[in-house]
Amino acid sequence: MREVTLHVRHNGEPECEVSARFPEVTLRSVSSMTGRTTERKRIIEIRGPTADIEGFLSAFREADSVIEAEPLSPLAGDHAYVAITVDADAWDSISERLSDLGIHYRTGTTINGGVERWTLYLDPNDDLSAVIRSLERGGNEVTLARNVALSEIERPPQLELTRFLEDLTDRQREVLAAAIELGYYDHGGGTGVEDVAAALDLGSTTVWEHLSRAESKVMQGLTDELGL
Repeated sequence: MREVTLHVRHNGEPECEVSARFPEVTLRSVSSMTGRTTERKRIIEIRGPTADIEGFLSAFREADSVIEAEPLSPLAGDHAYVAITVDADAWDSISERLSDLGIHYRTGTTINGGVERWTLYLDPNDDLSAVIRSLERGGNEVTLARNVALSEIERPPQLELTRFLEDLTDRQREVLAAAIELGYYDHGGGTGVEDVAAALDLGSTTVWEHLSRAESKVMQGLTDELGL
């Protein structure tokens, strides 16, 4: 069996289209889709600055396929849980496409910057090219990000431990990687926010904000995974 990660630009779908307008917002599915009629319900977790979460929800509700998007927790801090109800006839579901193909996939898909990140588990007789072609129907853009045999993964449990890193935005990853490379987290290393900002040609305040949000997501992810 192989573990495959695909990045899908799901053109025309509100989760992707609206998240592209709010790149600091990350969505993660925390429940399966339920409902037997054309109305289907699901719970998602949204992370990001409060103003961006509010802006995302406001724009998301305007989509024709969205019936409701009601917060289950206060829109304060850096995350919120939201119950969404969609019109299944107008909603193109990647999960349903995968189910129709008989493909196993990891729940808890994340969406950030207009890109859905899907992790699939393929049997030897599964045709990856056919799966990608199926997902590309309707003008979607699919990029293969990972393709590795499970037998080649030395410590599979750690995969779950690092899954939350997918919640980081591209800019947060860039700033965090630069900080690590420059020794920002080395004890007594002497590297400060100003050094990271200079290396990236960004303002110190901007770098501090990205680092702060990235660190918060990483620590929250560790807390969730370790059950602390």
